[in-house]
Amino acid sequence: MNKIPVAILGATGIVGQRFIELLADHPWFEISALVGSQRSVGKTFREACNWVIAGDPPSYLLDMQVLSLEDELPCKIAFSALPTQVAKEIEAKLAYQGIAVCSNASAYRQHPNVPVLIPEVNGDHIALIEKQKEACGWDGYLLTSPNCTTTNVVMPIAPINQIYKINKLAVVSLQAVSGAGHPGIPFLDIYDNVIPFIGGEEEKVENESRLLLGSLQGLEQKPSEMVISAQTNRVNVSHGHTVCLSIGFEKAPSIEEAIQIMKEHKGPEIAQNLPSSPNGNVIIVRDEDNRPQPRRDRDTDKGMICTVGRVRSCSILDIKMVSVAHNAIRGAAGGSVLNAEMLVKAGYIK
Repeated sequence: MNKIPVAILGATGIVGQRFIELLADHPWFEISALVGSQRSVGKTFREACNWVIAGDPPSYLLDMQVLSLEDELPCKIAFSALPTQVAKEIEAKLAYQGIAVCSNASAYRQHPNVPVLIPEVNGDHIALIEKQKEACGWDGYLLTSPNCTTTNVVMPIAPINQIYKINKLAVVSLQAVSGAGHPGIPFLDIYDNVIPFIGGEEEKVENESRLLLGSLQGLEQKPSEMVISAQTNRVNVSHGHTVCLSIGFEKAPSIEEAIQIMKEHKGPEIAQNLPSSPNGNVIIVRDEDNRPQPRRDRDTDKGMICTVGRVRSCSILDIKMVSVAHNAIRGAAGGSVLNAEMLVKAGYIK
């Protein structure tokens, strides 16, 4: 197939760099434009970018000129790693121009016609696109990935919730410093420390989880009615968010049943066998007492899976477990790339 041209918005930031890493040799997509802030516009990527992730940027991109958000972009898909306030204006503008926008920003996650997607969880919500185009008058469309913490809250419990309805969920997160971007949190604030507040994060986890675990009735999103309480913390870990989950059910499965459901989950057919899909299971369940751990588990299967462990009875609710996922890959850039691949498979992009 002829490769589909894509643009990366916010290309010099940490999530933008992850997009570049994941798209550099992609079998379906070709990077045709790098877009940056005003201080980067007109420079080559070599001049504009302080590369902070492992390895080196692709050599063929080093002399590509960084474009402005106001420039006409030679692409069919735009991957957005923009700050929320900038995304609010720019993403809608690009959708109006006929571009498919796959966003990591929170600007449109609560819009009634914009799907918040994890393909293996709620891939059917992609159907909202046609309603969105009609309601907003866009030739293109916009879809979003959830908050990076929400991703590894929802991935392990969604398949269980399909069979045994969850009515209560308590979440405690231990979030890596890379989730704060680069340069992130000052060393003397995070060293030997845990910061028990991340602005807006608890609300995002609660609201987005209900959307992802809800249903699509006709072309209306109906969020789950489960009660969710989230507490979010920043910890001194480079990459990989950890969440501790306590789950209450209307009728609880056994521990063995819950583990088996997670191990067998693959998601809907539309989300399977994509270039960025995990090679094996979407969820890996470990039985060691001391796993999962961010340093040992975040990069499993290209950073695109969720690793779960310590699945056991909860004396307050029913079941508790620990989940780890790579916040910058599965929870950010990789999740958006997977969304775009699903758009191609579903025929929305040709």
